[in-house]
Amino acid sequence: MRPVVALVPAAGRGVRLGESTPKAFVPVGGTPMVRLAVDGLIASGAVHRVVVVVPAELVDAASALLSTTSLPGGSMPPVPVQVVVGGAERTDSVRAGIAAAPDAACYLVHDAARALTPPELIARVAAELHAGSPAVVPALPVVDTVKAVDDAGVVTGTPDRAHLRAIQTPQGFAADLLRRAYATEVGATDDAALVERLGVAVRTVAGDPLAFKITTPLDLRLADALCADRAPGARDLATATERPADAEVPTAANHPDQAVAR
Repeated sequence: MRPVVALVPAAGRGVRLGESTPKAFVPVGGTPMVRLAVDGLIASGAVHRVVVVVPAELVDAASALLSTTSLPGGSMPPVPVQVVVGGAERTDSVRAGIAAAPDAACYLVHDAARALTPPELIARVAAELHAGSPAVVPALPVVDTVKAVDDAGVVTGTPDRAHLRAIQTPQGFAADLLRRAYATEVGATDDAALVERLGVAVRTVAGDPLAFKITTPLDLRLADALCADRAPGARDLATATERPADAEVPTAANHPDQAVAR
């Protein structure tokens, strides 16, 4: 099987989260997001190596945090985890990760802030790559009405949401393709956008509500609640979003990035 290297950009400051710690190192359910994200990648059984990209001052801390990461039960050899220095922008960090893994056949680029992404979703993306797709992203249908507006905030149109998707990570790519996409200095909000500029078709696979991005304090509350639900003796995480209507903790269905439509 072609070697799959997971790249985890974790150098962002996460200003919108309102924490003093860089976002990837903020704990969720008592564990830093970056550790949860890496654990999920390894638990998927789909990656052969992980490269985590962090601020220069956190390389030692991240290396210590991730030094014991391995597959549950020791059923397979530990997956190597390498920590490298990131850049000022996300694209700089991904570029640094690519440079640290020149032998990869495929890359999975996964945001540390999507810390609760189920391993099954990661495996779906990798399986589609192995089946021959050069670019794969997980996607959820959009349930909210979306408006296009001008600079003054005036509505200019209403896209048909039947053709809209909320895109998650990990995003998977044939290694040569992602290297070509990052050979330019053009910026983008996600890796697939760079690939699209090359004229390559990007395939979607089913996303998961639990792969939401932890960006705001409300997201962090939701993530903490979900972790509490999957603690020993609690309900299974798969049913964690099935809360009573009067529950105080925000539900997944009300989170714009989750776009639950099942």
